Amino acid sequence: MNLRIATYNIENLSDRHLAQRIPYLVPTLQRLRADVLCLQEVHAQDGRLDALHRLLEGTVYGDYHLHVTRDNDGHPFSVRNLVTLSRYPIVDRAQILHDLVPPPRYSSVTAIPPPTEPEPVPWPRPVLHTCIALPQGCELHVFNLHFKSKHPTPIAGQQIDRFTWKSPSAWAEGFFLSSMKRVGQAIEVRMMLDRLMADTEAPLIAVCGDFNAESHEVPIQALQGRVEDTGNPEHGMRLMVPCENAVPAPSRHTLFHQGRANLLDHLLVSRHLLARHAHSEIHNEILHDESIAFADDRKYPESDHAPMVATFLFD
Repeated sequence: MNLRIATYNIENLSDRHLAQRIPYLVPTLQRLRADVLCLQEVHAQDGRLDALHRLLEGTVYGDYHLHVTRDNDGHPFSVRNLVTLSRYPIVDRAQILHDLVPPPRYSSVTAIPPPTEPEPVPWPRPVLHTCIALPQGCELHVFNLHFKSKHPTPIAGQQIDRFTWKSPSAWAEGFFLSSMKRVGQAIEVRMMLDRLMADTEAPLIAVCGDFNAESHEVPIQALQGRVEDTGNPEHGMRLMVPCENAVPAPSRHTLFHQGRANLLDHLLVSRHLLARHAHSEIHNEILHDESIAFADDRKYPESDHAPMVATFLFD
């Protein structure tokens, strides 16, 4: 049996311009032929996923099992939900947000007025953990995530408008706070992985999503847990391996920004799942530069991210 796991930041999926986007997005999803599909940036409409259901109607994914991030009232968030779709039954599900790592507290050095005490710096959204029962009798653990973007976090009194800062120092501090959120959430996911690996024999694990970080940056390194970094060979079996390593270097990108190819979306797998890895693909042949002028959904109805898919072989 072939098992295909895919991740795709579908970029602000909502009912806005949906009719124009569906003819572009459906072929992209069909080409993935995914058994497990991790989506990011799925918006809700009045607490429902109407836009997503319209998109998936008539496709194989319309009958898949679904797991979505939810607020305290049990409804999907209004924007940027994570959605995991599975051909096979979902036997356990959870969402992780400061379950193991509390929000760090920080005192801004450029805020106007200065804070009187340190303030919490929470992650922007949960991570989705889905346990899937495969036909072979084993379980697949899938973590679907979307880390904080590289846009700087707002600093009190330091912005003229959303895109204009009063000083380079304030912009730099906002950028630092966004970095803190990405790395902090990566630590929490790594702790979840360590717990799962300690409790599970030969775990099959995939960590998928929009990391907003390149392969050499700290969030990816934190999740990998390489012996080269820890210096401890006792943890060698806890390594998480990026499937993009199997993609030729010239094709190893999922987003263009200001003319530069970036690899911000990743699919990391445990050693036991890597043993079944056949090949990986990044579908970026028609990827546009999302930073050019007037690059909105009307001109480019497809996402500004390319999807990634990896195939695994099971007896």
